[in-house]
Amino acid sequence: MATEEELLANVDALLEEEPQLPPPAERARLREAAGITQARLAAALKTSTQTVKNWENGRSEPKEPRLTAYQRLLKGWAVKYPAHGTPAGPAPVAAPQVPATFTGPATSTPQTAAPQQSPAAPATPARPASTSRRPAAKKATRPALDPRFPHGPLAVLDGDGSAYGVGGIVLDCPATTVVELVEWTLRESGLGAPKLHRHGKDQDPLIVLTAAAAAKLGLPERLEDRRGLRLPEDHPVVKQVLKAKWQLTQRGFGPWARIYRKAQGRDRQCVQLAVLPWDALDSRAWPGVAEMEPADVARVLGVYAQRVITPRGSTAVSGLELMTALRPPTRPVRDEETGNWVSGPNPGSLGTEPMDPAPPEGQPEHPAIHRIGWKGGFLHEEAYQWVRPVDLLTDEECTLPYAVGLDLNTAFLAAAARLVVGLSEPVHFHAPKFNPKIPGSWLVDLSHVELDPRLPSPFTPTGERPTGPAWYQTHTVAYAQELGHNVEPIEAYLRRETGAYLDPWHDRLKNAYVDTLADLGVTKDLSDAEFLAAMERHKDVDPAMAAVLAAIKATVKGGIGKLFENPQGKGYKDGDPWPAMMRPTWRPDIRAAVISKARVNMHRKMLKMAEFTGLYPLAVLSDCVVYPAPSASPLDFLPYSESGKPIPGAFRLGPTPGLAKLEGVQTMLWAVDLMEQGLNPARHIKGGDAVMDEGE
Repeated sequence: MATEEELLANVDALLEEEPQLPPPAERARLREAAGITQARLAAALKTSTQTVKNWENGRSEPKEPRLTAYQRLLKGWAVKYPAHGTPAGPAPVAAPQVPATFTGPATSTPQTAAPQQSPAAPATPARPASTSRRPAAKKATRPALDPRFPHGPLAVLDGDGSAYGVGGIVLDCPATTVVELVEWTLRESGLGAPKLHRHGKDQDPLIVLTAAAAAKLGLPERLEDRRGLRLPEDHPVVKQVLKAKWQLTQRGFGPWARIYRKAQGRDRQCVQLAVLPWDALDSRAWPGVAEMEPADVARVLGVYAQRVITPRGSTAVSGLELMTALRPPTRPVRDEETGNWVSGPNPGSLGTEPMDPAPPEGQPEHPAIHRIGWKGGFLHEEAYQWVRPVDLLTDEECTLPYAVGLDLNTAFLAAAARLVVGLSEPVHFHAPKFNPKIPGSWLVDLSHVELDPRLPSPFTPTGERPTGPAWYQTHTVAYAQELGHNVEPIEAYLRRETGAYLDPWHDRLKNAYVDTLADLGVTKDLSDAEFLAAMERHKDVDPAMAAVLAAIKATVKGGIGKLFENPQGKGYKDGDPWPAMMRPTWRPDIRAAVISKARVNMHRKMLKMAEFTGLYPLAVLSDCVVYPAPSASPLDFLPYSESGKPIPGAFRLGPTPGLAKLEGVQTMLWAVDLMEQGLNPARHIKGGDAVMDEGE
């Protein structure tokens, strides 16, 4: 005979079972009898209309805490609207107020209900996150919904099948294999994002896999191939994908795996995966994001996708993809003979085919340059890395107690603004007359230019004076002319077709940067003192938005760096082609133009600073310049007019790209000691922001 303890345990188990719901058809009958639409019910339960449809046709079942609320509502309707003409009983208990758990972030502003989906919307069950999985942020930014993509651009999949999307929505994903996941994403998830340009392509949905989700799908905890960063071709998951007639890109199945089939008409069949345990979100570009809860990861990536682009790889890859998305290589044109619409070149883009660089713009390894055995020198437009010689420090400078670092906000992004670059093949000229409006490379002797030795030379990244003829980008030569010096090019490689290719890229990233800083409390209307105070605390205001800001900055630098990506791998031999150079966006001349303009802009500000304050830098590293100062605040040495306004052309504080912020403070003796050791104080105040390719 059962004991009392056993009976009580059995009763407790029954009490703990999930509430039972009426059959799906009865659920629909009760709702219709009450005169409530599916959209209104979805709004009350903070879920999607399609989820309610799934409950009523038996495709899925609600989960807690919606389950209890839904059951209470149905019981109330059953009393009021009984089946088969049974007399109605007492008035039902009113549906409860939905707990905060349903609304997303605990301290967020109220979310509006999801709009009713179009008939073609994919069938995807949705449910709320548990309290421990809710974003801890103050607000969730939700992009404008496209009816084709009702659930936003991406989702973060956890091991229990919860797919956390933007705006706090959580989808039920039944997939247990990678193939099932891809098919669910394309057919049922409602994920994706519209194209950024009318001639472009819709953005592919992104699924981010947590460690638990990756393990559930049969992926290893870590990649054994640490150099190739991909699964071996004989791995069961890779075989499974290929057997199902899906394809992988040349990158294979790695941290950012792209799985696709040939497009059917206008509909793309491609899903981007990001595997968190394989370091898909590099901590240098996405600080702290990989350790966040899935809902918070979805929020960070969702804001980035809304303001920049749905991630397609590293921030460097995404930066390059953004260029192409905003300047598609082709557009529809009408064939005059047939009258049909065909694909044609899009003016202002880089086209569909790679372009060989001019000999001085490439590198010895490039096949075209290696083949001709070029010995004429190469363009060396890089960011500053300069330290003023200690013997050029004055006694007065040495007595100043502080060394203050000023960092230009996204200096390379500012340099990309209204930047005219070449769009056609380079053409060789002998002894051309210099024209500052023509982008290209010029062989010029600038060794005769005399400048104050307390400033770095604007013509070399080391800051040292040139010793003879060298190749320079147009902006560097134009600055020598601006300083009043005669320039007589010996040779040049110039491009006849030009355009501001990076303009839309600059504008989108600038807006993303400024908007994200504003979310962190750093706005354009702040005084300089308020700006410094806001920058001091901005990273602590909202770690998620601070991570978005870091990713935007990394997108700028990485995107520019990918324009000149070097060959990688031990087995590479000079003269062999490498994958990066085979794409139209492999353009070292454009990278050189951005860096040349950024370095010239930095020198111009240092020159103005010396003119108005008498201060000269101790060191410069990329976009950070270190000055001796009387205090820890730049307000005590930056130039202001009598009315209190910043002097035009010199360094000034502000959140806009190209303006400065306080980067670091150290004692002057510390800075002098570093210089005596031949070290750069700027590098020790902050990490270098040099624009380099992803392989360096």
